[in-house]
Amino acid sequence: MFARERSGSVGFGVAIFVITLGAILKFAVNADLGPVDINAIGVILMIVGVATFVLQFVFARQLENEGPPRANGHAGRDTSHDGDD
Repeated sequence: MFARERSGSVGFGVAIFVITLGAILKFAVNADLGPVDINAIGVILMIVGVATFVLQFVFARQLENEGPPRANGHAGRDTSHDGDD
């Protein structure tokens, strides 16, 4: 379970790093590399970073809803109890 939580935080960190790198290339770098457009690369990196962040959020919510495997071998919430005590 710890590995799932840790990998999710790494994904969020990578997404934020890519967004930051893209913003730096878009707004702070003023270089001319000929056929390479630094501003376009910055925009692409920001879009990829936002998409990665959103996907990490969606996957983290799915893992949160599934929960750890139960004793009955199924993942998720234990539905074998009918509620009558």
